[in-house]
Amino acid sequence: MSAVLVALCALGLILLATLLGVLLRHVLPEKHLSGDSKDVIKLATALVATMAALVTALLFASTRASYEATNSQVGQLTANVIELDRLLQDYGAEGFALRQALRQDVIAIVNTIWRDETSPNQTAAQDSVSEARVITRLRQLAPSDPLQTSLQARASMVSNALAQIQLALFSHPEDSLSKPFVCVLVLWLCFIFGTFAMSADANGTMLSVLFFCALSAASAIYLILELGQPFDGLMQISSGALRHALPPL
Repeated sequence: MSAVLVALCALGLILLATLLGVLLRHVLPEKHLSGDSKDVIKLATALVATMAALVTALLFASTRASYEATNSQVGQLTANVIELDRLLQDYGAEGFALRQALRQDVIAIVNTIWRDETSPNQTAAQDSVSEARVITRLRQLAPSDPLQTSLQARASMVSNALAQIQLALFSHPEDSLSKPFVCVLVLWLCFIFGTFAMSADANGTMLSVLFFCALSAASAIYLILELGQPFDGLMQISSGALRHALPPL
């Protein structure tokens, strides 16, 4: 389920709870909403609101940190690809074939991480074989001087790091946010807005403020879900830098 759809469902449930609170305001006896009962309702609502605020802040901070870490990994992957291409260029004529293979591998890597292929598992297996072949060919190079020996050693290190980052990004879950967290958060928000609407007589100003607050809460849930899906949705990490990292030969 997309983040937009989940946020819209959350907004609908919160507004439904608000409407239910307005109806309960006219159904419940006055003594249930005044005196000690009113104080208890305020304290309970404040407790749940505090928990909801803490959970929202923690979820946003966690997903934001994960998003930034993934973005940093993509940047490091791009840097490794560029460095490996330059090392092979400096190696000489024997590195030209590997540079051609590297350009093909970049396209496969992008399709694997951003799930552009119809069969991701098969693509991942093909990419692993391709990378293993490139790494093997790097090790099979026969340096003729100390410079080529140094370039071969560095190229092997970079290619190994590139393969590790790719596997880490490919294994990243499509939705890293646990669904029970979102469900509980929406349940708390429904309770909060329901008690808000139940605590005072409905009027245009109050309903407008509650609608704006409900929209803000649903927007926060949307941002949290979007940050939890770095390779999908409207806020996905761009693949352009990696896709166009290497100039044509």
